[in-house]
Amino acid sequence: MNAESPIWALISTFGLMSLFAVGGAAAAVPEMHRIAVEVQHWMTDKQFSDAYAIAQLSPGPNVLIVTLIGYAVAGIPGALAATLAMCVPTALLAYYVSRLLNRPSQSRWPGLIQAALVPLSIGLMAASALILAQSTDRTIAALLLTAMVALIASVSRINPLWLLLAGGLLGFAGIVR
Repeated sequence: MNAESPIWALISTFGLMSLFAVGGAAAAVPEMHRIAVEVQHWMTDKQFSDAYAIAQLSPGPNVLIVTLIGYAVAGIPGALAATLAMCVPTALLAYYVSRLLNRPSQSRWPGLIQAALVPLSIGLMAASALILAQSTDRTIAALLLTAMVALIASVSRINPLWLLLAGGLLGFAGIVR
Protein backbone atom coordinates (compact mmCIF):
# COMPACT_ATOMS: atom_id res chain seq x y z
CA MET A 1 0.00 0.00 0.00
CA ASN A 2 1.27 3.44 -0.90
CA ALA A 3 2.45 5.46 2.12
CA GLU A 4 0.67 8.49 0.64
CA SER A 5 -2.72 6.78 0.33
CA PRO A 6 -5.57 7.94 2.54
CA ILE A 7 -6.26 4.31 3.53
CA TRP A 8 -2.73 3.93 4.88
CA ALA A 9 -3.06 7.27 6.72
CA LEU A 10 -6.29 6.05 8.34
CA ILE A 11 -4.77 2.70 9.32
CA SER A 12 -1.64 4.20 10.82
CA THR A 13 -3.54 6.99 12.58
CA PHE A 14 -6.27 4.89 14.15
CA GLY A 15 -4.09 1.82 14.72
CA LEU A 16 -1.76 3.83 16.92
CA MET A 17 -4.56 5.85 18.51
CA SER A 18 -6.40 2.68 19.51
CA LEU A 19 -3.54 1.68 21.79
CA PHE A 20 -3.80 4.95 23.72
CA ALA A 21 -7.61 5.25 23.87
CA VAL A 22 -7.92 4.33 27.53
CA GLY A 23 -11.64 4.39 28.25
CA GLY A 24 -12.74 3.67 24.70
CA ALA A 25 -13.11 5.72 21.55
CA ALA A 26 -14.87 8.53 23.41
CA ALA A 27 -11.68 9.17 25.36
CA ALA A 28 -9.76 9.66 22.11
CA VAL A 29 -12.14 12.24 20.64
CA PRO A 30 -9.81 15.22 21.31
CA GLU A 31 -6.98 13.48 19.46
CA MET A 32 -9.34 12.40 16.65
CA HIS A 33 -10.46 16.00 16.32
CA ARG A 34 -6.89 17.30 16.30
CA ILE A 35 -5.82 14.87 13.60
CA ALA A 36 -8.96 14.91 11.43
CA VAL A 37 -9.55 18.68 11.55
CA GLU A 38 -6.29 20.44 12.38
CA VAL A 39 -3.52 18.14 11.11
CA GLN A 40 -4.90 16.17 8.15
CA HIS A 41 -7.75 18.56 7.23
CA TRP A 42 -9.97 15.60 6.44
CA MET A 43 -13.00 17.45 7.82
CA THR A 44 -14.09 20.82 9.15
CA ASP A 45 -15.02 21.51 12.78
CA LYS A 46 -18.69 21.38 11.82
CA GLN A 47 -18.34 18.09 9.92
CA PHE A 48 -16.51 16.54 12.87
CA SER A 49 -19.18 17.73 15.32
CA ASP A 50 -21.91 16.40 13.05
CA ALA A 51 -20.16 13.02 12.72
CA TYR A 52 -19.78 12.85 16.49
CA ALA A 53 -23.47 13.66 16.99
CA ILE A 54 -24.50 10.97 14.50
CA ALA A 55 -22.20 8.45 16.18
CA GLN A 56 -23.68 9.21 19.60
CA LEU A 57 -27.28 9.08 18.43
CA SER A 58 -26.80 5.82 16.55
CA PRO A 59 -27.31 2.52 18.31
CA GLY A 60 -24.19 0.53 19.00
CA PRO A 61 -20.71 1.35 20.17
CA ASN A 62 -19.38 4.90 20.22
CA VAL A 63 -16.50 3.84 17.95
CA LEU A 64 -18.82 4.72 15.05
CA ILE A 65 -17.14 8.16 14.97
CA VAL A 66 -14.04 6.43 13.59
CA THR A 67 -16.10 4.77 10.87
CA LEU A 68 -17.62 8.11 9.87
CA ILE A 69 -14.21 9.80 9.71
CA GLY A 70 -12.90 6.95 7.57
CA TYR A 71 -15.93 7.23 5.29
CA ALA A 72 -15.40 10.98 4.90
CA VAL A 73 -11.77 10.38 3.91
CA ALA A 74 -12.04 7.38 1.56
CA GLY A 75 -15.61 6.11 1.31
CA ILE A 76 -16.49 2.54 2.28
CA PRO A 77 -12.89 1.24 2.10
CA GLY A 78 -11.85 4.10 4.39
CA ALA A 79 -14.67 3.34 6.82
CA LEU A 80 -13.64 -0.32 7.02
CA ALA A 81 -9.94 0.47 7.32
CA ALA A 82 -10.42 3.06 10.07
CA THR A 83 -12.81 0.87 12.06
CA LEU A 84 -10.60 -2.22 11.89
CA ALA A 85 -7.50 -0.16 12.72
CA MET A 86 -9.24 1.26 15.79
CA CYS A 87 -10.68 -2.06 17.00
CA VAL A 88 -8.24 -4.87 16.17
CA PRO A 89 -5.07 -3.69 17.97
CA THR A 90 -7.02 -2.83 21.12
CA ALA A 91 -8.94 -6.10 21.06
CA LEU A 92 -5.72 -8.08 20.76
CA LEU A 93 -4.04 -6.08 23.53
CA ALA A 94 -7.07 -6.45 25.82
CA TYR A 95 -7.17 -10.19 25.19
CA TYR A 96 -3.53 -10.72 26.11
CA VAL A 97 -3.60 -8.36 29.09
CA SER A 98 -6.74 -10.01 30.48
CA ARG A 99 -5.06 -13.40 30.23
CA LEU A 100 -2.07 -12.01 32.09
CA LEU A 101 -4.19 -10.38 34.80
CA ASN A 102 -6.34 -13.46 35.33
CA ARG A 103 -3.39 -15.65 36.23
CA PRO A 104 -3.42 -16.58 39.90
CA SER A 105 -0.80 -14.51 41.71
CA GLN A 106 -0.33 -12.44 44.81
CA SER A 107 0.82 -9.35 42.91
CA ARG A 108 -0.75 -5.97 43.67
CA TRP A 109 -0.08 -4.69 40.13
CA PRO A 110 -3.43 -5.65 38.52
CA GLY A 111 -5.38 -3.72 41.16
CA LEU A 112 -3.05 -0.73 40.99
CA ILE A 113 -3.24 -0.59 37.20
CA GLN A 114 -7.03 -0.77 37.22
CA ALA A 115 -7.28 1.92 39.92
CA ALA A 116 -4.95 4.22 37.96
CA LEU A 117 -6.92 3.86 34.73
CA VAL A 118 -10.20 5.17 36.22
CA PRO A 119 -9.12 8.82 36.72
CA LEU A 120 -7.22 8.72 33.43
CA SER A 121 -10.36 7.61 31.59
CA ILE A 122 -12.47 10.29 33.30
CA GLY A 123 -9.96 12.98 32.38
CA LEU A 124 -9.83 11.88 28.75
CA MET A 125 -13.62 11.88 28.49
CA ALA A 126 -13.76 15.36 30.08
CA ALA A 127 -11.26 16.55 27.46
CA SER A 128 -13.55 15.09 24.77
CA ALA A 129 -16.48 17.07 26.13
CA LEU A 130 -14.42 20.27 26.18
CA ILE A 131 -13.26 19.83 22.56
CA LEU A 132 -16.81 19.24 21.35
CA ALA A 133 -18.18 22.18 23.33
CA GLN A 134 -15.51 24.48 21.89
CA SER A 135 -16.30 23.41 18.34
CA THR A 136 -20.09 23.67 18.61
CA ASP A 137 -20.94 26.35 21.18
CA ARG A 138 -20.65 29.46 19.01
CA THR A 139 -23.18 31.59 20.92
CA ILE A 140 -23.83 32.43 24.56
CA ALA A 141 -27.19 30.64 24.35
CA ALA A 142 -25.50 27.45 23.09
CA LEU A 143 -22.85 27.67 25.81
CA LEU A 144 -25.50 28.15 28.50
CA LEU A 145 -27.53 25.26 27.13
CA THR A 146 -24.46 22.99 27.17
CA ALA A 147 -23.63 23.97 30.75
CA MET A 148 -27.24 23.49 31.87
CA VAL A 149 -27.54 20.07 30.23
CA ALA A 150 -24.21 18.97 31.74
CA LEU A 151 -25.40 20.06 35.19
CA ILE A 152 -28.80 18.37 34.84
CA ALA A 153 -27.23 15.17 33.53
CA SER A 154 -24.75 15.05 36.40
CA VAL A 155 -27.24 15.60 39.25
CA SER A 156 -30.39 13.87 38.00
CA ARG A 157 -31.52 10.58 36.59
CA ILE A 158 -33.24 12.13 33.58
CA ASN A 159 -32.74 10.06 30.46
CA PRO A 160 -30.21 11.89 28.24
CA LEU A 161 -32.49 11.40 25.24
CA TRP A 162 -34.95 13.89 26.79
CA LEU A 163 -32.14 16.42 27.11
CA LEU A 164 -31.15 15.82 23.48
CA LEU A 165 -34.75 16.22 22.39
CA ALA A 166 -35.08 19.49 24.33
CA GLY A 167 -31.85 20.83 22.79
CA GLY A 168 -33.00 19.80 19.33
CA LEU A 169 -36.34 21.53 19.79
CA LEU A 170 -34.63 24.72 21.00
CA GLY A 171 -32.39 24.61 17.94
CA PHE A 172 -35.32 23.91 15.61
CA ALA A 173 -37.21 26.85 17.13
CA GLY A 174 -34.21 29.08 16.42
CA ILE A 175 -33.55 29.86 20.07
CA VAL A 176 -30.13 28.17 20.05
CA ARG A 177 -27.81 28.13 17.05
